[in-house]
This record gives sequence, C-alpha cells and structure tokens, in this order.
Amino acid sequence: MAEYIDYSGAAGDDVPELSDSDDEEQWQCMEECAESLAISCLFCDRSFNSVSDTLGHCKAEHGVDIPELVRKHRLDDYGFIKMINYIRTVKCTGQSLSQLSESSQPWDKDEYMRPVLPDDPLLQIDVEELCGAEVTQMGTSCSDQTAVLLHRARQAEERAQQAEDALARAMEDLHKLRVLAQGLVLNADTSRGPPAAGAIAELREDEDEAYFSSYGHYSIHEEMLKDKVRTESYRDFMYSNQDVFKDKVVLDVGCGTGILSMFAARSGAKRVIGVDQSEIIYQAMDIVRSNNLEDTITLIKGRIEEVNLPVEKVDIIISEWMGYFLLFESMLDSVLHARDLYLAEGGTVYPDLCTISLAAVGDTQKHSERIVFWDDVYGFKMACMKKAVVPEAVVEVLKPETVISEPAIIQTIDCNTVCLSELEFTADFTLKITSNTHCTAVVGYFDIFFDKGCENKVMFSTGPHCTKTHWKQTVFLLEDPIPVHAGEELPGQITVRKNKKDPRSLLVTLAVADRKQSYSVQ
Repeated sequence: MAEYIDYSGAAGDDVPELSDSDDEEQWQCMEECAESLAISCLFCDRSFNSVSDTLGHCKAEHGVDIPELVRKHRLDDYGFIKMINYIRTVKCTGQSLSQLSESSQPWDKDEYMRPVLPDDPLLQIDVEELCGAEVTQMGTSCSDQTAVLLHRARQAEERAQQAEDALARAMEDLHKLRVLAQGLVLNADTSRGPPAAGAIAELREDEDEAYFSSYGHYSIHEEMLKDKVRTESYRDFMYSNQDVFKDKVVLDVGCGTGILSMFAARSGAKRVIGVDQSEIIYQAMDIVRSNNLEDTITLIKGRIEEVNLPVEKVDIIISEWMGYFLLFESMLDSVLHARDLYLAEGGTVYPDLCTISLAAVGDTQKHSERIVFWDDVYGFKMACMKKAVVPEAVVEVLKPETVISEPAIIQTIDCNTVCLSELEFTADFTLKITSNTHCTAVVGYFDIFFDKGCENKVMFSTGPHCTKTHWKQTVFLLEDPIPVHAGEELPGQITVRKNKKDPRSLLVTLAVADRKQSYSVQ
C-alpha cells in the first residue's frame, strides 16, 4: 500500500631609543638600484640611467620625439605602452615612425600590450605627465595658462570617451560569449516560440525584469536550497520513485541552480531540459558540468513562454513554482503554459496536488504591537496609519500556540487539470474555534503533494504546526479583534485574484463575521 512521507595594560615611563638603521639600509638599497638602472634606447644598443636621458637621446640621435608622437596620435596610457612595445618588437626606424599619418597606428593590437623587455622603465611613464610637462612649459612661455588647461581637459575627455568605448565593446563581447557558451553547451533553440495567453505570458521582458533579476541573486537560491523541507521533499519524491522517471524526458520550469534537474537525472531520466530566464542559469551550466551531467541535462536561458524546446513533447514537468500563499508570483501560470504546450498525453506535472488552508489566529500581543500601537505614538494620534498597515499581508513564522481554530481548506489545485482562470477564485469557509479568546487575524498556508503514479507518495506542509520553511505563513491582520468561543463556527468568504497592475502579486479580500477587508500580497 502506498504511504505518504510527511516532512513536515599601562605603558612604562621609559621611552626606548629609536633606531633608523633599517631605514638607512632601505634608502641605500634604493639609491644603489637607481644607480644601476639601465634604460635601453628604442633604436640602438645604448643604455641610459634615466627616462629623460633616454628620450633626449632618441630625439637628438634618431630624430624621434616621443612626446610629440604621443600628441600626434593622441595616445592614452595603453596606446603609449603598445607603441613602445611595437617599436622594440619590429625594430623600426625613426624615419618610418615620422612618416606615419595621424590615423595610422600599426601598434594598435592587443599583442603589443605584452612587454618586450621585463620591467621596462619606459612602460611606467605617465602619458599625461610626459606631455603635460611640455605643454605647461609651452603655456608658461606663452603666458597662456588657459590654453594649457583646455588642452588637459581635451585630453581627459578623450581618455574618458576611449574608456567608455572600450567598456561598451567589452560588454558586447561578454554578451556574445554568453550566447556562444549557451550554444556550445546546450545546442538548443532559444528563439521566440508561439504567442501565449494569460497575464504573465503577455508581460514584456522589460516589465518582468525585476522578477527575474531577483532570482539572479545567489542569496535567494541559497535560502531555497537550505530549506530542507522543500529540497528534501523533491529529492525524496524523485529518488524513491525512480520507476516514474526511468528513461523519461523531463522539463524543469524555472530550474534555478539546476538542483531538481540533477535529481531527475540521477533518478534515471533519459533527458532533462531546464529553463530559466534569470542570470543564475550560467552558474547552473557550470554546476551541471561539474557533476558530469551535461550529456543528460540541457539548460536554456529564457522565459518558458518564449523559448522553443529541442523536443516536441516531454513526459514529466517538474517545477518549484510555489510562492507566498501558494499563488504569489504567479509562476504556476508558466508551468500551465508549458503543460499545455509540451506535456505528452499521459504525462504528469509534479507536484500534482496543492491545497490552500486558512485558520483563525488569536495573538493579542502581536495585534497590539502592530495595530493598537498607532493609537498613541509618543503622545501623538496616528490611528490613520491603520488604514495603510492593515491591508498589507504579513509573511512571518506564526507561533503554533496562537492558532485558535481547526484549519479549513479553501482551494484544491490539481496541476494536471487546472485552468488558468481557476487560479482566481472565491470560496466560502468556516473556522471551527478551539479557544475562548479574540480572533486577531487569519493565517493562510499551503500543502504540497507528490501523488500521481507514485508508489512512495511524498507531501509537505507550510502550516504553523510544521517545520518552518522559507515560505513561512501569510497573516491577514484584522483591524478590530473578534471575540470567539470554543466550539463556535466562524463563517467567512475569501476572494483571491491577481493584481491587474502587477499580475505577479495578489489581491485578497477577506470577509469574516460581517467584517470585510482587502489585502495585498506582494
């Protein structure tokens, strides 16, 4: 018979004498090094003890004015380094350099960034100082300091523009490398697929950027992976039901770091395709290769509504799509899109069953801290703030002892049959009270089941009486507590719908004992 696995000091007066013997030795060493400095000429075998002597020799003996070349070709520090290495490499003559036009720079190649001579002092010259000194002298002799400043400003502007251009080229190259890496590793088609219906599918990429960017941060993936209830439930479901995955083609929607894809591969899947729009996909590629699963797992960057998979149909869809109060973030919409487009006949979506439950909460201390607090804030009346505070649903770990009713299931979702429209609903409920107290809030949570076709069924709960998860619970505070008694049945109605302005957030309207309040889950 199948069974469910539930995971639910004072200083002295004497001053020591200071010795400067070490400093003297260091200065002596530096002086000796300076005296032994040998700078090779760019055009002959002679050497000099200073940069100025070397450059003066180049100008006097070889007719090459290095600072003038820098100004002529408008070289920055990198350009100057390339030119020096070019001259040393090709051993060109001063005449050939003087014949170059302003736009001709044969040294403008990355290979000339490599020094020809080790620790070449000429490569340590600051171009601005090299040319600035002469410009300053020229400006002083002409009594035109304004011209000097303008010249320096133009040089700075040119260097800034060159840096911006280089950054733009680097960003473009990085993008090309990412696309190339995806093509090499995945060999998958990521072109836009057929249009899809639904509020989430119709979001433009720029409109949905914040959502996917949040999943590009590593901390959120660390939090989810460390949620043992979540991660171990998926793992145990797959590892204990390997007959379900053997030789199957599996689609992982929103694969993140690829952990579910790897579980599926280790459970016998013939092929696993993971899709994710966030930047974490690039780390997932490395993770897959590090575990030698690249022959089984294919990763694709993009929204599931927009990519084309390298297969027509899949046998299984796995996804960890659940958000706060189950439906926050509306990722289930994307899973249903994938189901309708790619799931083969007889295939299954896992998890396959989900329930949303409500329970009454009696926590007068928390109610006082969050609601009554505004009646008197340091002697000032701020009760108007309640109208802003109450409508914000609170996501937190609830103390189990504050739950004062039996739970009531308000919605059951079968991921293999549910329609998109059924994710917005209205449901009546009754909360059977278990204590004589005041109802200060209603808490919502969800349960997840891996059931269909599984010999070893697995489930987990995010309820307040179970091991806490990163989903915690969603608490809807009441502005005014409701007195209740044990055995009493508290009737209510709840409406859950997407926020039209932000379809990834939820609007929840709760009516309890003739009191009605709307909340935002965001």
